[in-house]
Amino acid sequence: MSTSTPKEDLLEYLQAARDALVWKLEGLSEYDARRPLTPTGTNLLGLVKHLAGVELGYFGDSFDRPYFRENPPAWWYTQGGDDPHADMWATADESREEIVALYRAAWTHADKTFALHDLDAIGQVPWWPEHRRATTLHHLVVRVLTDTHRHAGHADIVRELIDGSAGWAEGKSDLATTEAEAWLAHRERVEAAAKAADGQ
Repeated sequence: MSTSTPKEDLLEYLQAARDALVWKLEGLSEYDARRPLTPTGTNLLGLVKHLAGVELGYFGDSFDRPYFRENPPAWWYTQGGDDPHADMWATADESREEIVALYRAAWTHADKTFALHDLDAIGQVPWWPEHRRATTLHHLVVRVLTDTHRHAGHADIVRELIDGSAGWAEGKSDLATTEAEAWLAHRERVEAAAKAADGQ
């Protein structure tokens, strides 16, 4: 029987998603880490950059602990410019190391907020409509946890499209097989079933 608290459970799963997302960048060239793989521009480094901003906002600004009050501001976070997608991709001048370091710094900043507050603590999300701006840390942890896992799933697919790599996390493969021939046979079986269902 688990003796962990609800807060510990939430933060454990949040950290697992964080780690999985960063791991998806390992071993890639600069181009592959940044290139868009969907019509809407989804890319691995952009997902990391986006989630750094998400954590800094919900676990920093919302609890009157702005990260950039004491650190050099990130242009895309504090200004954004004319690009509404500024947090979803990396410019050529932004290094992978810089973005990953900011994401890790966001974790540390968030962890201090978690240590300072219980789940029922009330924060104020500055960019939400005023009538629902006040919310609990519990609500925001669930929100960021689900958002991070959703984007980790995006990263799974993007990485697989880049070089075929797949798996849950470093050292944890939840795949039924690792053999390319078995996956090819499986894919062909799925394709055949899709065509049959469509009357092809």
